[in-house]
Amino acid sequence: MEKILITTSFGLESLVKFQLRDMGYKDYEVSDGLISLKGDLSDLAKLNINLKHADRVYLEVASFKAMEFEELFENVNKIPWQDILNEDSNFTVNARSYKSKLFSLRSIQSISEKALIDKLKNYYKKTFFEKSAERVNIEIMIEKNIVKVCLDTSGDGLHKRGYREGTVKAPLRENLAAALVDLSFYNPDRFLFDGFCGSGTILIEAARIARNIAPGIDRDFDFTSFKFMDPKYFKDAKKEAMERIDYSKKLNILGSDISGRAISLAKQNAINAGVGEDISFITRDFGSVALADDYGVFISNPPYGMRLSDNDLVDIYKKINNKLAGLDTWSLYFITADEKFDRTFKRKISKKRKLYNGGQKVDFYQYFGKRPD
Repeated sequence: MEKILITTSFGLESLVKFQLRDMGYKDYEVSDGLISLKGDLSDLAKLNINLKHADRVYLEVASFKAMEFEELFENVNKIPWQDILNEDSNFTVNARSYKSKLFSLRSIQSISEKALIDKLKNYYKKTFFEKSAERVNIEIMIEKNIVKVCLDTSGDGLHKRGYREGTVKAPLRENLAAALVDLSFYNPDRFLFDGFCGSGTILIEAARIARNIAPGIDRDFDFTSFKFMDPKYFKDAKKEAMERIDYSKKLNILGSDISGRAISLAKQNAINAGVGEDISFITRDFGSVALADDYGVFISNPPYGMRLSDNDLVDIYKKINNKLAGLDTWSLYFITADEKFDRTFKRKISKKRKLYNGGQKVDFYQYFGKRPD
């Protein structure tokens, strides 16, 4: 059995855990921003393709205690790198350290790379490596003096689904958008609306979840080029994901934005994501969109930040209150960096959750509506 590490943003660990459980995994441990589990090499394909809320999937190749740089060198040098890397593999070594005696990231990176190259020199009988072939990112993770040497099997972060041709300013990461949907009361039987939809990420992720379209089904991963990986793993996992797609449901999803450019991007992104026919996008000011009090779900990232004047922000919040505060049957969800949002919205908050969009702290404000009969 292999040890697999899954990283995610703080606050999303429980969602990753629940999906792992639904996928049939049982032997896993959860800590801040990290889930570890035991599995087979074939699981690397399943996890990369299917995980909705994760950042990256790592394969641990060694674990040991090191409190001196000599120990770090010796243990990294013991790893059979010839079984992992080709002589022309384009490898890089990155480092991170937490509460450990070895804390200089530059030194950890440099010494680990020297140990690795020393091993490859002895095996391949050469002193120079061109690094012209497959990409292999190696991560040296040290926590409380325990070193984990891992391979990044994902490559680009898992939030990069592959469907976005363009974005507006301050876009939500796709895996965070998927988390907002899964944290809401949305299901395919309910009307979903985003009145500040931008390039459409929240609605696209919702439609793909409703259609059971695996988040990584349209992209490539670094593990597919690893010398020890059987290409069959990726082929089989992708085939299984394709077979699970469900186009039988009729979805009722609407996005609006005052920016015509944003709506054009949203439409193209939805087409690229395979849900172009599932979402209606309109160029319209939020305040002029007609809504019925019929148990809808609203999930949005309202404009906020340096690009808005105080008057613009007041106007936006006024429109939000006028349009949504009185919709008792609607469940409303706002993600914003504005820590005073709940003071401006005239409805009793049900729950607030701290999340991160990239490295920026944001809050997810939740207002639950009446349940449908």
